[in-house]
Amino acid sequence: MEEELKCPVCGSLFREPIILPCSHNVCLPCARTIAVQTPESEQHLPPLLHSRGPAPPAAAAPGAGPGAGPGAAAGSAACLDSESAAGGGGGDHADKLSLHSETDSGYGSYTPSLKSPNGVRVLPLVPAPPGAAAAPRGAGPASSSLTCPQCHRSASLDQRGLRGFQRNRLLEAIVQRYQQGRAAAAAAAKCQLCDRSPPEPAAVLCEQCEVLYCAACQLRCHPARGPFAKHRLVPPPAHPGAPGGGGDGGGGKGAGGGRKLPTCAEHDLENYSMYCVSCRSPVCYQCLEEGKHSKHDVKALGAMWKQHKAQLSQALNGVSDKAKEAKEFLVQLKNLLQQIQENGLDYEACLVAQCDALVDALTRQKAKLLTKVTKEREHKLKVVWDQINHCTLKLRQSTGLMEYCLEVIKENDPSGFLQISDALIKRVQVSQEQWVKGALEPKVSAEFDLTLDSEPLLQSIHQLDFIQMKLPPVPLLQLEKCCTRNNSVTLAWRMPPLTHNPVDGYILELDDGDGGQFREVYVGKETLCTIDGLHFNSTYNARVKAFNSSGVGPYSKTVILQTSDVAWFTFDPSSAHRDIVLSNDNQTATCNSYDDRVVLGTAAFSKGVHYWELHVDRYDNHPDPAFGIARINVVKDMMLGKDDKAWAMYVDNNRSWFMHCNSHTNRTEGGVSKGATVGVLLDLNKHNLTFYINGQQQGPPAFENIEGVFMPALSLNRNVQVTLHTGLEVPQSVKQPKLPNN
Repeated sequence: MEEELKCPVCGSLFREPIILPCSHNVCLPCARTIAVQTPESEQHLPPLLHSRGPAPPAAAAPGAGPGAGPGAAAGSAACLDSESAAGGGGGDHADKLSLHSETDSGYGSYTPSLKSPNGVRVLPLVPAPPGAAAAPRGAGPASSSLTCPQCHRSASLDQRGLRGFQRNRLLEAIVQRYQQGRAAAAAAAKCQLCDRSPPEPAAVLCEQCEVLYCAACQLRCHPARGPFAKHRLVPPPAHPGAPGGGGDGGGGKGAGGGRKLPTCAEHDLENYSMYCVSCRSPVCYQCLEEGKHSKHDVKALGAMWKQHKAQLSQALNGVSDKAKEAKEFLVQLKNLLQQIQENGLDYEACLVAQCDALVDALTRQKAKLLTKVTKEREHKLKVVWDQINHCTLKLRQSTGLMEYCLEVIKENDPSGFLQISDALIKRVQVSQEQWVKGALEPKVSAEFDLTLDSEPLLQSIHQLDFIQMKLPPVPLLQLEKCCTRNNSVTLAWRMPPLTHNPVDGYILELDDGDGGQFREVYVGKETLCTIDGLHFNSTYNARVKAFNSSGVGPYSKTVILQTSDVAWFTFDPSSAHRDIVLSNDNQTATCNSYDDRVVLGTAAFSKGVHYWELHVDRYDNHPDPAFGIARINVVKDMMLGKDDKAWAMYVDNNRSWFMHCNSHTNRTEGGVSKGATVGVLLDLNKHNLTFYINGQQQGPPAFENIEGVFMPALSLNRNVQVTLHTGLEVPQSVKQPKLPNN
C-alpha cells in the first residue's frame, strides 16, 4: 500500500495532499513547485505572481525532491505570492478551471524540466524577465496552471490559487496512521539471530531467507557476496497488529466521535449535506440556493456515500479473487522452475548416453544437440522468470491498491470519501481488467518435447536432430460451453495449454442414449460440434480424442448430457408448402390457398411420450383441417393422411375421422370451432397415437403399431388459422411412467 501513499513528485509520503481535477493527488508543497504561468499575450508574468522579496538562490521548495533547483524555488515563491494576493485583483479568473493536453498548454517553451525521485517530469515556473515587476496594471492578463505529474493534464488556477483545490482529508488521515503503524512495527521487529538478550531491533529482512537481521548479524551471517549476492534485503515489514500495518488499525472517528465535520469551501459556516452528481463533489444547502449547483442534479450525501462504498467494495471483491489466483499461480510457476530443471537434466543425461554410443562420428553433432537442449532450458527458465517478475509486480500493485482502498472504506467521512471514490472505483476496475484471460497461465511447459532417434545409418549422423514422435495429449472438455437444447447437444473441447504435439483432427463419440456402445458422430479439425435429432428425455455419454500422424491419442473424460424431458418446437418454414403463411415466431400458421397444404414441425420423435396442442384462432366456412404426424417426405399439396406417409385426424364443425393412406375410420361426433384446442399425444413407448378436443379424448386411440421417426404435422387452408403450443406435460390421465435408460 505504501506506493499508493507516495507523492508522484517528491517520492515521499503525502503532506497536505490536494485533489487535482483529474482525480490524482499531489502534495501542496509540490504543487507550489510545479505551478506554471501561461501567458495569454506576449507579456511575461504580471507583478501579482512575482515574489515580493528576494528568494535565496539555492533554496528548494519543500517536497521538491533532490532534483529541484533554483527554478523550483522561484516557482514555489511565485505560487505562494499568487495565493496570498488572490483576493486583490484575480476576480477575472473566478471559476476558471480547464483540462487540456500537455501539447496544448504551451509547455514546450518552458525549460528546463526537472525530475522527481519517481522519475516524473516537473515543469518549474519560468523566472520573470528583468523589469517585469514594473509592468503597468494594464498589461495583458496571464493565468497560472498546474500539470498533473501522472497523467500530464493541465488545470488552470482561479483567483484562489492552489486553495481552489480540495484537500484530500481521507488520504491525509491514512498517511498519518500508516506512519504511526510503521514506526510501531519498526520498533517491535527484532533480529531473529541475535545472541543478545533482548535481541537487537531488526534492520533488514531477506525476502529469500525470510529472516530478520540486525545490522551486526546481517554483516556476520548474511554478507552480500557468494550465494547471498542475489538475495534481496528490504526494510522490516509492518507489524500485523500495528495501525496501518495490515491489521484493523482502529479506523477513524465518526462524525459524532470527536472529529470536526468538514465545512464547505465556499461557505465556511455550512457543512456538506448534499452531493452534486453533475460536478461529482459534495455541496452545502447554500451552494444549492446561491451557487452554480442550483440547477444541477443533487442527491443526499449519505445515500451517495453508501452507494459508492458498495461499488468500491464490489470492485474490490473481483480484484481480491484475482490476487488469490495470482498467488496460486506464483506457486505454480516456482514449482514449474524445479520441474524444468529436473526435466532438463534428465534430457541431457539421455542425450549424452545416446550420443556416446555413436562413437567418434557423433562427437561434434552431440555438442550441437547439447547446445540446443541448454538453449531450450535457458529459454524456458527465462520466460518463467520474466513471467514471475511481471506477475509479482502486478500482484504487488494490486495488493497495495487493495490495502489503500480498504483504508479508505474504513473512513467515516462521506464527503471526503466521495471526493476520491469515482477515481478509486475506476482504478480498481482497471486493476481487475489487467488480469485478462490467459494472464495466469504459464507461457511454457516443463516438458521438453524432444526425442532423439539413434537408429539411422552412420551417413545420416550429420543430419541428426530432434524430432516429434508423440501422440497428441488428452483433449479437455470445456464444460462451460457444453449444453443441451431440446433433442440437440453441443460439445466443445480444447487441447491442454503449452501443448506442442501436432494435432491433425478430433474424433467425437456418442453412445445411443441407453447406455449402449459408443459410435463416431464427428471427425474433423473443429473443436465445437452440435448433434441434432437425438431422443428426448434421454441421457447421452460423450467423449473425444485427438489424432495425428503418430496415431490416436487417449480419450478425454466422459461428459454426461441430458436431453429435454419435453419437446419445444415450432412450425418449420424450410419444409412447409409455399402457400403456408407462418407468423408469431413460426408458431402460428395459415394458408394462402383454398386447397389444403401441409406444414411440419421442427422436431422429430423416435422414442418416448410427447404431447402438443394446437389452438384454433380462426375457423370460417366449415373447413376440414387435419392434425397428426408424418414422415419428412410426406406429400404437402393435399390433406394430411391421404398418402402412406401421414397419420391424421381431420375434423369439421360437427365430427371427426382418422385417416391414413386415404382410408377414413372411426367417425366420432364432436367438431371444432373458433377457440377450440386440439391435442395430439404420440406414445412411442406403446406405439400409438391419440387425439383430444378441448381436453377430452376424441374416439379410441387412432393408430397403433406405429414405429419409426415422426414429425408433428398439420394441413389447413385459408379459412383456418392455428397456433402451436409445445413443451407441455403429458395429460395426467394418460401419462406413462418413464422407462429406464438401461
